[in-house]
Amino acid sequence: MFGNSDVVRSNNVKESPVRILLVIDHPYEGSYSRALADAAIRGATSAGHDVDVIDLDLDDFDPVVRRADLGAWREGRTVDPRAEEYQDRLAAADHLVLVHPVWWEVMPARLKGFFDKVLVPGFAYTESRVGTLQGRLGLTGVTLVTTMTTPGPLYRLWFGAPVHRVVARGVFGQLGVPRVRWVNHSRVAEVSPARRARWLTALERRFATLPEPSDRARERAARRTAARPAARHPAA
Repeated sequence: MFGNSDVVRSNNVKESPVRILLVIDHPYEGSYSRALADAAIRGATSAGHDVDVIDLDLDDFDPVVRRADLGAWREGRTVDPRAEEYQDRLAAADHLVLVHPVWWEVMPARLKGFFDKVLVPGFAYTESRVGTLQGRLGLTGVTLVTTMTTPGPLYRLWFGAPVHRVVARGVFGQLGVPRVRWVNHSRVAEVSPARRARWLTALERRFATLPEPSDRARERAARRTAARPAARHPAA
């Protein structure tokens, strides 16, 4: 099992590996979410990509935006050292992978807090006078990997797939990330062990064949990264 600040690399080194940041939010070490995260890591490293793993539970990440956090947010700063560390690791990534269960139709609290405390103005975006966002992340893609007990058709048709809407449209769509993919695993408590095994194999294969960003995509991401202010964390 991965640790809270692991960078996993393969001996199959590429000249331009995809730099993947995998963020997992699940408190139980034996969860299927963690098995999926392991499968994604195996696939990515087998293809020669670099994987940096953030485990929000092992880090005991505090998701609450407190008064000091909000004051800093308004100034484009970060006061939580852990959130600042996450910013540095996110800034180094080409592709972000989010792995978590769906609780009450959305993500657990720590991952929501990751969005609130890490993706702050000045680092992740600037805002125009009319309220539109100009993304500054250097990501060329995001993959959302979820588990749920709800049947998939019910989640999509009745609830409107809120977790996908939040991640694909509400967060990374607004930040200009060009590709957001959702890989969902529904009714995980009821499916057979054979199906669970097939899902793990499929996810491992997906990351083993993860396409490398095109030169144009890397150039666009580099321009967004270069647009960040030189001093991300000015003095108060």
